[in-house]
Amino acid sequence: MTALTIQSAARRSGLSEPTLRYYEEVGLIGPIDRDASSGHRRYREQDLDTLQALACLRAMGVGIADMRVYHANRALGHAKAGEQRDLLLRHAQRVASEIETLHVHLGYLRAKAALWDARERNDAAAEAAADRQVHEMLPQLEAVMVR
Repeated sequence: MTALTIQSAARRSGLSEPTLRYYEEVGLIGPIDRDASSGHRRYREQDLDTLQALACLRAMGVGIADMRVYHANRALGHAKAGEQRDLLLRHAQRVASEIETLHVHLGYLRAKAALWDARERNDAAAEAAADRQVHEMLPQLEAVMVR
């Protein structure tokens, strides 16, 4: 079994070295084995599997508390399958809501860009149409800003 340095574990997991240290400090991973002579961390392949799963969760905006639950449930397997499903679906709903918000923002930005494009071209008809589109989007924009 190959032991990985913190640099190698960071590179392979996509997490930074300070994040690896922090995750160990808060008990999300580890304790990580240490080299007997140098005291440096030595990550095992199973540590890396955990780190990669945590990196995915982190990239999706999952917080430390839910990462901790996910990691603990992962070790319990089938016994916690329902809880894992619910945790992941809760975050899937949050991501879906964020995507919806981003779609509204994207539409607004495109409408405003069309407005300014029409102004640059001195196209009064296109400017009026873009201005209507912008104003029609305002309730959607306000709705997502309130969430």
